[in-house]
Amino acid sequence: MILIGRVVKGTKTIKQSTFKGDDEEAGFCNMLEKGLIELCRELEIPVPLWLNKNTTEFVHYRKTFFTSDQFVEPVNFDKFEFKLG
Repeated sequence: MILIGRVVKGTKTIKQSTFKGDDEEAGFCNMLEKGLIELCRELEIPVPLWLNKNTTEFVHYRKTFFTSDQFVEPVNFDKFEFKLG
């Protein structure tokens, strides 16, 4: 599984990182959660709250995004894009 995380401010990408998970026994949901946490660590951002809208977007489009109101801590960017590569 390849996941891509991108931090965006305005129309510009500030940071981007890729997660490559190869643990086939972990299952899709566990690898997705592990990938999200690892990408946030690499990009030095807090882990966002995953809402129902994120699940719907990810199922339909293989990507979703998190706005600043989905983070418990204040952030200095507009959105965090998370997609399956």
